[in-house]
Amino acid sequence: MRKVERINIMMRYINNRAHFTISEIMREFEISRSTAIRDIKEIETMGMPLVAEVGREGGYFVMNNSVLPTVRFTDNEIKALFIAFMATRNQQLPYLKSRQSLAEKLLGLLSTHQQDDLVILNQILLFEGTNPHNPDLLDLSDLPHPMLEQLIQILLVDRYVAVTVKEESGLKYYCMYILHLYREKSFWYIEGFDTVEDKRKMLTVDDLVHVEVSPIKKRMTRKRIVEKLNQQEEVYNIVLELGPKAIAQFKKYHPFQLSLSYMDPFQTTAVLKTSIHAENSEELNEMADWLLFLGLDIKIRRLPKDVSEAIQARIGMYT
Repeated sequence: MRKVERINIMMRYINNRAHFTISEIMREFEISRSTAIRDIKEIETMGMPLVAEVGREGGYFVMNNSVLPTVRFTDNEIKALFIAFMATRNQQLPYLKSRQSLAEKLLGLLSTHQQDDLVILNQILLFEGTNPHNPDLLDLSDLPHPMLEQLIQILLVDRYVAVTVKEESGLKYYCMYILHLYREKSFWYIEGFDTVEDKRKMLTVDDLVHVEVSPIKKRMTRKRIVEKLNQQEEVYNIVLELGPKAIAQFKKYHPFQLSLSYMDPFQTTAVLKTSIHAENSEELNEMADWLLFLGLDIKIRRLPKDVSEAIQARIGMYT
């Protein structure tokens, strides 16, 4: 990070705190003690009133917490924030319990003209989950699953978690390293690495009963986990490339254990990897039916001969 950029960020860091120490600055910006002291002195010469506190636990106090200019938004930035805010209604996202107070604070920053523009936008823009006859009425609950925020709070501290999940056979306990937490088709999913069985694990947040930091002390690094997952992916005997039409079909229905890896930022192409046993006729028939459901917008990258023949025979029944 360049010095000018670091100084600017450091000023905001200091301005948002009533008290800070040299050690905190060193850790936050990963700089030496001498560099931290020089930066603080330079910030003082720029007009930020700092008072040094002597003593073992000493540090600095900010006399006036209003040195930095007030953040101002352009009309287009305000519209962008408001539209993004509207689009998240009924999405069951975390940290939206204070939506009303957030909206009031945002509107309180705006001029009458800007508020009028937002009222018009609210009248003409409809998003999924809103009532077209009265956009101000919500047909669905705006609150997320109660375990979602708890899970996120733990993940901010530790990616290794222990979860209790409700399954058909009863409650199950898993120790996992969480890779991703994502939302698809109105449901939140956990993609993780099962540290006991050494394999990828997919769970739904709706099935969570309890979550806590994993009690397992011997842990693998993320790099080692990724290496293990890459090794496991080599045993996949079906690899498909899906185009936009096939992706749309996939989103309508897919077996829970399958997930897509998007190949471009616009999510118009994706790769699907899975394994299937040729000797399992029921599994082959289900896979064939599902491939037919996906349609023709598919490119086959890997498909074993025996599996291909079995699927072709199944498809032949429909032609």
